[in-house]
Amino acid sequence: MRFRHACIESLTTVLPEESWTSAQIEEKLRPVYERLKLPEGRLELMTGIKARRMWASGTRPSDASAAAGRAVLRQSIFKPDQIEAFIHCAVSRDMLEPATASFAHHKIGLGPRAQVFDLSHACLGFLNGLVTLGAMIDAGQIRCGMVVAGENGRPLVEQTLQQLLNPALNRNDIKPFFANLTIGSGAVAAIVCHEDLLPAGPKHRLLAGAALAATRHSELCQGDTASGGLQMQTDSEQLLLAGVQVALETWKLFEQETGWTRETPDRFICHQVGSTHRRKLYETVGLDLNRDFSTFETLGNTGSAALPTALALAVEQGAVKGGDKVALLGIGSGINSLMLAVEW
Repeated sequence: MRFRHACIESLTTVLPEESWTSAQIEEKLRPVYERLKLPEGRLELMTGIKARRMWASGTRPSDASAAAGRAVLRQSIFKPDQIEAFIHCAVSRDMLEPATASFAHHKIGLGPRAQVFDLSHACLGFLNGLVTLGAMIDAGQIRCGMVVAGENGRPLVEQTLQQLLNPALNRNDIKPFFANLTIGSGAVAAIVCHEDLLPAGPKHRLLAGAALAATRHSELCQGDTASGGLQMQTDSEQLLLAGVQVALETWKLFEQETGWTRETPDRFICHQVGSTHRRKLYETVGLDLNRDFSTFETLGNTGSAALPTALALAVEQGAVKGGDKVALLGIGSGINSLMLAVEW
């Protein structure tokens, strides 16, 4: 896939104030740790995640998405009624119907002539949203759009803690739930527009990308609603092995589509899962880990918001600068991978 005119005009993230450390989560699970003789500190040791953020109880995904949407408008040259397409791309949704985008659109105060819809694709949703807006802009359907992702991991983590306290569970029983404890909350938004709408000077261009589906692995990570929350079970070991292999094959397509090599990007931003996943991914694909920018240590895995939040923070902290070539390495359960080339 290639883009001709699409640029990221603005990008920002909004994070919850409440922080849950891995040590605090393990303290809640003390009866389980003592009964099964699990060593303290294993959660942080195995994942590299020291903490994750959580929205206050009762926060809806549309509240989080709206907060990010309002924040991105504050730094944008565009007004609310100039947004012609609005896409909510999180795993988290307020309900099945109507689209969570409808609630967030109203809370942000966007205009009535915007196309409004949800686009849900596990942890790849936000990148798919960028691709969709880029394609709509290149096709001449719109000139400016907004993509948001408001992820609320609190219900999943709270429900998982309750499940793990069941005294009937053994070590094998708890393994599929371990990945749930890495989940955090966050929100991110971007405005994508036609290059002609931007002032003269450097622009943050969407250049090209590649995607690959390996849906034979769909059963390795599955989540669904349960008791008002989200229940998820993951075969973490097999998901890691299959995921990095899919990433390697996607990278080969990415090189063909973009003309980039492993040495081209100034910065890599990958989906934020944990230290083991990051190390295995970079080793397998043969990428320079020193050019990675990570946030999982303090934010955990925030689903579809994870990668764009890392990009937003990298820009904010000066790790991504004007003119840098950035490779966005997305991967999500399914298994699907999407990698995008951006010139910042």
